[in-house]
Amino acid sequence: MLTGHAMRSRRSSMSPPPSTILGTKSSRPPSPAPQCTYLEIEQAERTHAVVLSRPAWLWGAEMGANEHGVCVGNEGVWTREPVGEDEALLGMDLVRLGLERGSSAREALEVIVALLERYGQGGSCKEEPVPFVYHNTFLLADRTEAWVLETAGRYWAAQQIREGSRNISNQLSIGREITAEHAGLRQRARSQGWWSGDGEFSFAEVFSLTHQPARMEAAKARYRAGKEMLQQHAGHITAETFMAILRDKDSGICVDSEGFRTAGSMVSVLPRDPALPCVHFFTATPDPSRSVFKPFVFVAGLKPVPQVRSPTFRDDPAKQIPRFQSTVDRRHELYRRHQAALELMERDQERGQKLLQTLRDLEKQGLEGMNALLGGTVAPRPEELADLFFDCVEAEMKFYA
Repeated sequence: MLTGHAMRSRRSSMSPPPSTILGTKSSRPPSPAPQCTYLEIEQAERTHAVVLSRPAWLWGAEMGANEHGVCVGNEGVWTREPVGEDEALLGMDLVRLGLERGSSAREALEVIVALLERYGQGGSCKEEPVPFVYHNTFLLADRTEAWVLETAGRYWAAQQIREGSRNISNQLSIGREITAEHAGLRQRARSQGWWSGDGEFSFAEVFSLTHQPARMEAAKARYRAGKEMLQQHAGHITAETFMAILRDKDSGICVDSEGFRTAGSMVSVLPRDPALPCVHFFTATPDPSRSVFKPFVFVAGLKPVPQVRSPTFRDDPAKQIPRFQSTVDRRHELYRRHQAALELMERDQERGQKLLQTLRDLEKQGLEGMNALLGGTVAPRPEELADLFFDCVEAEMKFYA
């Protein structure tokens, strides 16, 4: 994530395919109280239009943006605070709530921590009978500022990122440079014997588990690799830089093995100049090394894109009690065609390489068009931007056909 310019967020997950949801109304009046994945909470006075990449079975999102140029993404962590299997808010619910209710990165952070303290976090984060539960860390950015927010149960610490780049990866990373924190954070640490109260307080040192789960141990190398790659490109990071990092398999950032894969990827360019639009690139398909980043811009009259909306089910096993006792096919149309294309790439390498090059050419066209728009060499045409994401998805699907 490049402060003030672009944000990168990715999510490795065993969840079903993500569903990209397009919000089209600006600062709309509130609807009935939102039914999150497991809880119904109070409604806000106003909400914002959002675009989300999310596992199709739940209400929240793993990453997304809103009409004000706010971007949020999350990662799972395990801390000294016990995880709660009791159903509460998921970290992904908090991502969506922050985007719907925050007109800046700071405001989205304030929304998330207020809801976290009130409702807590808990419940299974995977669509399987055996619960998979974790706490959350978040990246938040807008045109002018960026934050990292990390949680342990209802407790939290936040760090404002004032320069350079920052990444997160399934572990606590906020040390002594805490900008804001839960009012009872340090007292909680002292009462549990995790901190003596002497010397400087490091959130990561105090709240990290002494013996990390294997998943978090493996994430350390991924975290270091991401940090190093960002530092290598310091001062000249572009959207293409982020896409290349997200596609890096040697580092483990791009995961596609043993049933654990990068389910969706997003790169956002957030110009400091408010006269320029924010541009959000979504794959809406897994494995970014073999996916197309497609541009999306918030404008009036957005054309719906049903090809990336997952189906709904009247008797959804995610909503029945007990949950997840059966399975349903949640794949959207683009996902189905993309998976068929991946099988082709693996079965016929020559044809697969040709298809991959065709997809890269399609992505390049989108990047060139957005770079021209952001560079001021072409004037934005709202009617074209309204159809932009739809047209890119349609073009990709034609190549798969």
